[in-house]
Parts: sequence; C-alpha cells; structure tokens
Amino acid sequence: MKKNIHIYTLALVILLLSCQPNQKARNGKLKVVTTTGMIYDAVKNIAGDSIEAIALMGPGVDPHLYKATQGDLKKLQNADLVFYNGLHLEGKMGEIFEKLGRIKSVKAVSEDITIAKFRASELYPGTYDPHIWFDVSLWKEAVQNVHKNLVLLDEANTAYYNKNADKYLKSLDSLHQAVHESIQQIPKEQRMLITAHDAFGYFGEAYNIQVNGLQGISTLSEPGLKDVADLVNLIVENKIKAVFIETSVSKKAINAVVEGCNQQGHDVVIGGSLYSDAMGPFEQFEGTYIGMVHTNVQTIVNALK
Repeated sequence: MKKNIHIYTLALVILLLSCQPNQKARNGKLKVVTTTGMIYDAVKNIAGDSIEAIALMGPGVDPHLYKATQGDLKKLQNADLVFYNGLHLEGKMGEIFEKLGRIKSVKAVSEDITIAKFRASELYPGTYDPHIWFDVSLWKEAVQNVHKNLVLLDEANTAYYNKNADKYLKSLDSLHQAVHESIQQIPKEQRMLITAHDAFGYFGEAYNIQVNGLQGISTLSEPGLKDVADLVNLIVENKIKAVFIETSVSKKAINAVVEGCNQQGHDVVIGGSLYSDAMGPFEQFEGTYIGMVHTNVQTIVNALK
C-alpha cells in the first residue's frame, strides 16, 4: 500500500515538473488555486473578480485524506499562485507542493504565523494542529499572508487589494468579538464541546470553551473502544446535554458515544452538524468563512445553553 502511494505521488510530481507555469488565463486574469474553501474565501474577499480563483476541495471534503486527481494536476499546472494551509493539513499533497514550489509561487497561508501561536501535537513532537481557522484572530494572520502574496504577484492591483483586505480584516475583528460574546451565553458548567475529531482546539482556547474530540487532530487516526468509553464517562460525569457531528467526518463514532451515554442512563443528543475541515456550498452563507463560523457558533450555543 505505502509503495503504491509513493509511486502515485512520484508520478504526479514528475507530471507537474514537466510542465511550465501558465502566466495568465485567456481572459487576462491571474489564476489562483487554493486547497480548502476557507483559503478560497480569503482570496475572493481580497481579490474579488480581478483574478480567477479555484478551490480544489469543496463542501464535505476531508483535506487530511484528500488525494490529488488528474484534474487537480491540470489546475495546479496552470496556476500562477497556489495557496495551501500547511502544518500537514493536506498530508497526501505535501510532496506535490514542495516540488511545485520550485517552478512557481506556492505558499502556505500558515507560514508567517509565529510557531509559538500553534497548538503543539502531544503525540508527534515538532508537529502542530493545522486547524488555525477556528481562532478568528489567528486566521486573520493567514488572511494577511494571502493579501501579501497577492500584492507581490500582481502589483498593478495593489490599491484594490489593500482596500478589500482592510475591509475584510475589520469584519474578522467584529466576528472574533461576536464569537466571544455568543459563547458566554452557555452556562459555564455546560461549556464543553464534544466533536468527532480534534479540530476545535484553537476554538476552545480562543473562546474559553473546553473541547474534546473523539479522534485525534487528523482523521487518519481511528478511535478505539477505550477512546469511546472515556468520552462517554466524561459526558456522563459532567451531564453534558449534546455532542456534535461534523460535515466532513463520519458520524459513526459519535453515534457510538451517544449510545454509550444512553446505556448509562444519561440522555445526550446530537446537537447538530458542525463545519470543521470544510465549509458549506460556496453559494450559501455557510460557504463563506464568516458564515461558517457564525453558523457553527449558533449551533453550539443553541444546543448547550
């Protein structure tokens, strides 16, 4: 299995390196390719329709498990600028980005953030939690990195990018404050967020809510019976009313937690579905970063208050 994956990755890298970067789309607009929807949204807020933006990963897609397709390779080949999250979020594509960066501009939006601000992994020394978008103030720094690299690539539109970035960053400041205020509506004894995988650690630290995920930081890890039992005991002991599934993660394990709680005589419900590693459909409110955060917070507050 590992050998096959290595051969597949190598073939993709060779294909990419054999192609010359495309400078502009036929309509004269720069092509910007992003991995996740959150990065795509940042690009669109800053660059608007002045560029041609493409997101490789749509609604419900798990970036931890994502593997590039032939269509993705063509999009990457023709891009003038590629943005990815970094911190091993797009684990299976890491080598592709490294090789592609030798022939064109490929940037991790997390690369300018001070390491001290990252949540360190307890299991893998030297690695960090990649889910930085769940702390709006931290994601603001990623957006600033997007802005910086768009300006470097397209200096002619600097004034336009600066104006849009200033407006968007102010809206993120307002969002950060709104999340703080909303979480305060939850009684302290109920302020515990139980999710399918450990994607909300930054959210918990930023907004003062305890977070427990059944799986680890990456969905590559599988929860065991002990993990389920420990989480059941935690929920029962703290009399937590609701747990949450995620749009990009199987709900099978969380259903096992709910069943375990019910067997112990504690009635816990699925409080709703949260957007974690992917946003909603791009044409909907939940398909924007601000809309995703607002929707998640409202779901959490309604279920726990």
